Amino acid sequence: MGKLGDSLDKAVEGVFTRPVPKSAPARMRYLVKQLKGTRPVADLLGISQRTVERYVRNQIKHPRKDLADRIEREVRRRWQPQIRAKAKKQAATIDGIVIDTRARFGFTAAPGSTDDARLRHLTQALPPQYAARLFEARDQGASERQLRDIAAEGLQEMYFRDRGRRASGLLVEFTDIDYVDFEL
Repeated sequence: MGKLGDSLDKAVEGVFTRPVPKSAPARMRYLVKQLKGTRPVADLLGISQRTVERYVRNQIKHPRKDLADRIEREVRRRWQPQIRAKAKKQAATIDGIVIDTRARFGFTAAPGSTDDARLRHLTQALPPQYAARLFEARDQGASERQLRDIAAEGLQEMYFRDRGRRASGLLVEFTDIDYVDFEL
């Protein structure tokens, strides 16, 4: 995915109550249990069923780099789904989400004001409706551009327009992202 999608996933992972399995055999056993067999795991990872069985029995302990990355990604994607869902629901209904970013913000504003994009560092709490929209879009496979537009709209409303108290005609463009972190 992109910076925003990965950051949303990382924020949700921050609420896990147990650590993700660390060794390749433990991760493989977890995947076998989740997918109910070695054949589905082999198909998912693009390796042979025999290789999966060897990982499960601790006969192989250190996978190639590309395989290790695929295993880790699939385990993290499936780890503690109920905790993940509860955290998303909490953020989408009660708490909201905090965005911390350093990016270039461009503006479309009233005549006479500057619209030059500037690099800014912002930390802003976004209300639950923006958290809900971000998580819903992420779960539906939204592009990085769509996630960026939702985050820009939230920052525009909460930071730049101060909840409608100023700059009513201001439109914010969120570009050239140096980094972005979300926190639940």
